[in-house]
Parts: sequence; structure tokens; C-alpha cells
Amino acid sequence: MAKEASAESFNSTSINWYPGHMNKALKAMREDLKLIDVVIELVDARIPYSSKNPEIDQLASGKKRVILLNKGDFADPEKTKLWVKYYESRGFLVACVNSKEPQTAKVVTGLVLEACREKIEKDKARGMNMRPVRALVCGIPNVGKSTFINTLAKKNVAKTGNKPGVTTGKQWIRLNNKIELLDTPGVLWPKFEDEEVGKRIAWIGSINENILNTYELTLGLCEFILKAYPGVFNAKYGVEECEDPLSLIEAIAIKRNCMQKGNVPDLERVVAFVSDDFKNGRLGKLSLEVPGDRS
Repeated sequence: MAKEASAESFNSTSINWYPGHMNKALKAMREDLKLIDVVIELVDARIPYSSKNPEIDQLASGKKRVILLNKGDFADPEKTKLWVKYYESRGFLVACVNSKEPQTAKVVTGLVLEACREKIEKDKARGMNMRPVRALVCGIPNVGKSTFINTLAKKNVAKTGNKPGVTTGKQWIRLNNKIELLDTPGVLWPKFEDEEVGKRIAWIGSINENILNTYELTLGLCEFILKAYPGVFNAKYGVEECEDPLSLIEAIAIKRNCMQKGNVPDLERVVAFVSDDFKNGRLGKLSLEVPGDRS
């Protein structure tokens, strides 16, 4: 049986996830920033606005900033270009990356050194031996920070996992004689004022699923995709699409022979793998927002 829909299924206050370690991490980050030259913030390229933590802007005020639209291989490339321009126009150094690709290291190194060029030149003018640039790496849970760190370090120095809360403590990683990275736990903010932001963060897997009505959330995701990217479910699952997301889920269940006793469609099972397919980019290159939509 499908879960009974809650009256607060999409209420932004009902899907907040702010464990105690996140509050501690933000306080620690405030102290760490005294040692930092540049802040690298990873956002999910599918939701570059919703996955950007507003707390970071306050904490990192006055610091050089780099924004990386990670999981770029999961996102709509045309919409991603709009987001790159959007953040560049606001003074950030920006790149769209796939943290699993080796060339990401070269791109990020270039951005970090560009951000700190003035500091590096001043140190050279003073005849000082160049100490490594110190970069803090931050972002909300499940945007791929640990994979990003491991790719740059060319070894597994950070725990990875396709769920929030894998990184729970900070660690320094020296990449080379030019850059040191400070990896930090993924942190959200205490309250989502915008209901759509909360839903989109949940859709990409940045909130613990144990506190969510994943059934209702996934129906909402399907409804969005049906309108914004018609044909996606037909291409992936071979079903005829319709406007009603529940009918879509039932059609996928029948097509994939996901049935319970009595020949009843197993909607929970279908919702689980559709949600997982989206999170892992198996539905194609999809973006859930554009500049001016939520920004």
C-alpha cells in the first residue's frame, strides 16, 4: 500500500533536517575561516540556487569565493550555462564540473590560484616563500564534496556515499605545494523559508529520507519532470506518459512487473527506484530551476 499522504507533505517546516552536528560545524567553520584564503562552495548543478547555503554567504563575507556546479553531467547543459553566467555576474569564480572526472583537479586549481592571485603576487614581492593557498570546501549534504576531495587528492582521503551525513568532521588535505584543502561536513540551514527550496533539496537526496514522505515527494518530482521534460519517462521506462504522476507510477509498475499479491501495482517499490534513478542521473540531463525562477 502507498503511504497515506500527509497534510504537511510539502510543508517546508516539515522537511527541515538540522542535526546538532550541523550547528557545531557552522560554528567551527566560522573559526576556520580566519585561516582561509578562499572558499570553494559546491552546489548541485540541477538546483544551483536551492542547493546554495545562504549561511555561507554570511560566514565567508570578505573572502574570495569559488562556486562549483557539481554533477554537471546530470544537469541540463543549456540551463547550466545560464547559472554560470548568473553567479559570475555576482562576483564569483564559477565552473561546472563532474567531481569524478580527473580534469576537475586542473579546473579547480586554476580557479583557486586565480582567486588568490593578488595574495600570491604580494607574497612574491615581499620575497616570502609561497605557503600553500588554504581553501575551505563546503556545501550542503550529498552534493559530492567527498568525491570531489578524493579526485583532487588522487586518493581516497574522504568518505563517500550517496546519502547525507557521510562526512561528520573536518580534515586538512594537502594537494600539492600550492593548495591545501579543508574539508568540512555538509551543512544545511535551520529553516527553509521557501517550500520549493525544501522540496528540491529533498529530491536530490540532501535530507535524511527517514524523516520524509518520500512517496509524496517523488510524485511531486514526477509531476515537475512531466511538465518540464516530456518524454523522459517514456524513454527510460517505455511507458505512455500522462499528466497525472500517480497514473505514471502505476504504468511503470505494470511495465516493469512490479506487482504485489493480488496483481496490485507495488507503487512504493516504483517510487523508490524512480527517485534513485533521478538522484543518480539515470533519467537524463535534467535541471529543476533557472535563474529568475527561485533566485
